[in-house]
Amino acid sequence: MKNWTSPGKLRARGIIGMNRRNIRYIGRYNDRRLYPLVDDKLQTKLLAQKYGITTPELIGTVTTQFGVKHIAEMLAGHNGFVIKPAKGSGGKGILVIERVEGKHFIKPSGAELEIDDVERHVSNILSGLYSLGGSPDVALVEALINFDTSFAAYTYEGVPDIRVIVFKGYPVMAMMRLSTAVSDGKANLHQGAVGVGIDIASGRAVRGVQFDRPRIDHPDTGHELASLHIQGWDTLLELASSCYEVTGLGYLGTDMVLDRDHGPMLLELNARPGLAIQMANGEGLRGRLELVEQQPEGVPVAERVAFAQHEFARQGELQSDVLEAVVS
Repeated sequence: MKNWTSPGKLRARGIIGMNRRNIRYIGRYNDRRLYPLVDDKLQTKLLAQKYGITTPELIGTVTTQFGVKHIAEMLAGHNGFVIKPAKGSGGKGILVIERVEGKHFIKPSGAELEIDDVERHVSNILSGLYSLGGSPDVALVEALINFDTSFAAYTYEGVPDIRVIVFKGYPVMAMMRLSTAVSDGKANLHQGAVGVGIDIASGRAVRGVQFDRPRIDHPDTGHELASLHIQGWDTLLELASSCYEVTGLGYLGTDMVLDRDHGPMLLELNARPGLAIQMANGEGLRGRLELVEQQPEGVPVAERVAFAQHEFARQGELQSDVLEAVVS
């Protein structure tokens, strides 16, 4: 029973639950009329381009079942790509093809697909199999990201991404999500990716979890997590913070990657970001959110980031965990 805790202890650590998130923050600070800007990844991409924010290259879209049969023509000449539902959530329906060998489409896991398999996946996307509410959807085809190779040892068969919770324009909590074999190359915690809490002040790892249990290393590569450090952290935080002005949403999850050629790149935005980021950081959001609520409106992006880095700086648990593991 040592892995369980009481609601009182969770409250004492500032952990917020879904009800408080929905009523106190999402319901109060997110105008529902703005949801389509982030619920539809195509709209998000077009909005980002309008504001000069870099996103993965769009190869094309498939909007009708008739267009499914032309997917091979769209993919011709692309040795790797990602197909995702415009209105998907939680990583569902994302198909990553790492390379193409003849008529075979190779997933990061090494599994081989034929063009019929790809067409079937796109058809399922259009039918709404992976979309919010099961509504008809659009399939986006994007170029692969050339992720920063400095993270190669920390991830397995996939691109690591960075989630930053932005509240009223202030970056309040962050984590990096590392894909694993069990997550099929996807950076999704519910599917088995590793979540690494990131110190807002420095961009360094503070804590690691997988399936809600602490980890000090990657389960597939065996590489320790304590040394993980995100270069260009200030720039990434300013990009995340600026999404407040871009969308008008007060409580927002920003998902980004580090491309070795283009730097920080926006993947998607989420008006209902999950709460597992608290587990990854070993700390609740409540205290940080309440502090931000006390701040004045109209503060510039750079000042908001500087405030967050000063107020939310913390020491990591990973270094001491690694030392204890070595001693034992």
